[in-house]
Amino acid sequence: MAKEIERKFLVRSDGWRTAVETKSVLRQGYIASMDDRSVRVRILDGRKAKLTIKIGRSTITRDEFEYDIPIADAEELLQNAIGVVIEKTRYRVPHEDFVWEVDVFTGEHRGLVIAEVEMTAETDDPALPTWLGREVTGDFRYSNQALATEYGHDRHGLSHSA
Repeated sequence: MAKEIERKFLVRSDGWRTAVETKSVLRQGYIASMDDRSVRVRILDGRKAKLTIKIGRSTITRDEFEYDIPIADAEELLQNAIGVVIEKTRYRVPHEDFVWEVDVFTGEHRGLVIAEVEMTAETDDPALPTWLGREVTGDFRYSNQALATEYGHDRHGLSHSA
């Protein structure tokens, strides 16, 4: 079983753009969503698709299971997604000994920019780039799950500013 260990931040400036290593266009939606688990389908660059199951309540670490699936299956699953399908471009940005993923949202969440860093242990202490804003690790409102399944509820007053 794989573990997902990550920290998440709002982004305050475009300073990361000069260090971009790669980018991918993502569409993703949630087939099942509960407080401590989710089933997500994601299409990457229109060429690959994955089904991901995440389980756990920890703010930093969760169990994660990920499987390749046919794109046709992913498209059909997205038609049955809960809430909205998230659209974003993900940029991989190396900084010191870690790679940051900067998500620039389009579609329903246009204007939102979030950066996350995956770690190998909760005790990892990645150097924080100057372009980061407020940390939102553990703030469910900024999880992709909430952005997809709670869109339109605006129960929590989501802020796009860092």
